[in-house]
Amino acid sequence: MSAFPITIDGREVQVEEGQSVLHAARAMGLDIPTLCHLEKCGPLTSCLVCLVKINGKLVPSCGTKAAPGMVVESETEEVHTARRTALELLFSDHVGDCLSPCNLLCPLQLNIPVMIRQIESGDYDAAAKTVRHALPLAAVLGRLCNHPCEKGCRRGANDDPAAIRELERFAADYDHTQELPNLPLRAPPTGRSVAVVGAGPTGLAAAYFLHRQGHTVEVFDRHHEAGGTLRHLEEHQLPRASLQAEIELLWRFGVKFTAAAELGVTVQLADLQRTHDAVVLTVGEVSAEERARFGVPSAATGLKADPNSCETSVRGVFAAGAAVKSVKHLVRALAEGRAVAECVGQFLRGAPVRRPDKPFSSIMGRLDPGEQRAFLAHASAASRVGPCSACAAGLSRVDAEGEASRCLHCDCRSSGNCVLQHYAQTYGAQADRFRTKRRPFEQHRQPGGVIFEPGKCILCGICVKLTELAAEPLGLTFIGRGFDVKIGAPLNREINAGLQQVAAEVVHHCPTGALCFDEKAAPPHAHHAH
Repeated sequence: MSAFPITIDGREVQVEEGQSVLHAARAMGLDIPTLCHLEKCGPLTSCLVCLVKINGKLVPSCGTKAAPGMVVESETEEVHTARRTALELLFSDHVGDCLSPCNLLCPLQLNIPVMIRQIESGDYDAAAKTVRHALPLAAVLGRLCNHPCEKGCRRGANDDPAAIRELERFAADYDHTQELPNLPLRAPPTGRSVAVVGAGPTGLAAAYFLHRQGHTVEVFDRHHEAGGTLRHLEEHQLPRASLQAEIELLWRFGVKFTAAAELGVTVQLADLQRTHDAVVLTVGEVSAEERARFGVPSAATGLKADPNSCETSVRGVFAAGAAVKSVKHLVRALAEGRAVAECVGQFLRGAPVRRPDKPFSSIMGRLDPGEQRAFLAHASAASRVGPCSACAAGLSRVDAEGEASRCLHCDCRSSGNCVLQHYAQTYGAQADRFRTKRRPFEQHRQPGGVIFEPGKCILCGICVKLTELAAEPLGLTFIGRGFDVKIGAPLNREINAGLQQVAAEVVHHCPTGALCFDEKAAPPHAHHAH
């Protein structure tokens, strides 16, 4: 088999005879999006998100064979626009939430449904890891958060929302009972150093996320103990032991603390700039007289910083939290720390600096009564176990698992692993651009643990082809014509009847989570991650 060159975006690449343009592009490191492509299935060309431009025409790269001397355009604005439109057309008939309402409303993006499922199954260690991944000062937040997530909980339309904050607290408190509490994964050391001035909630959150990025972080505070305004709370509001345990966890994680260091008095901004690659000012609400000593410009209510990048006019110096503007809620203060950490990380990498984008999510909206009943049918009918009945001790294991079982699990089980969601975020797709009135949400639970949600199916054809290749006795097929076409098993049989041999493989390769496993009935090693 002979090789020949083709040109993609001005770069030459060698291609073997019979290979596709998609294969050639990926060989040179280009991430051309695909939703219907699986090597063993051959080109299906159903999703059209892998478009490239050849000889003035847009064509699917997965089904176009490379030819000698071919000139291909891939990473251009025109091609990206076409791919984005293809994605938006797929969302025009997509029924389902990428992120559940509770997850979408959490300022720190805690994957609440996953945490709840882990607690329900008794896997407290996994729940603690999920909480630690998203929440700095988790045991503190589990007591003091104003829980905006619970306002979005769909269970609340029936009786009471799930006690999400109490479940977060349960996972964090459980973690502290272990001999070695969970420490979040940290990126390899970058060799960069960041000074954080102010050890209140925003500063501690900034230190937490910056250290996770691999930077060396030193926190300076004018007081003798870290915690800022959290130190002023009554014991019944926030036990000292809970706050101290979270701060000690930061210290064990590797964050350095320097106490009794007041900016503009015992430590100067210029000195911090000389010894660190970036400086973050999270000094809380201070007077105009105090701000005048810091060495950065002030506005009427606080330090002057670009709201889109957290940068002050002094290069390498950032400001966030109540130092810039009033922050009413603890979770918002911590989210400000996360945002400034992201901005500083971009600055240290030499990337454009801006606050992180919100994660992409297709939004299904309000459920009608029939849809609500469908979700309620698989959740516990028990009443909420909340703060009043939990009291100071928090939830017991029995109560925590019981409360977790009330969750409707209205999230997409493929969220975070969904190829459609991933490329929608990458290409800036607008899920509602072509959407009109949505069709009803459907969820078909099959014997054996397979769940089929037709509204998420993009008719890619992968499942049909895989059952054909496996010589399934019945298999799956396309049923109907035109806009009414759907995936199903022949002869009006249930989906599971067509998946006797390759259910795990089909679920694994479903690009949107239309086919997934019920966690409570999933066979071993049957995951849908991509």
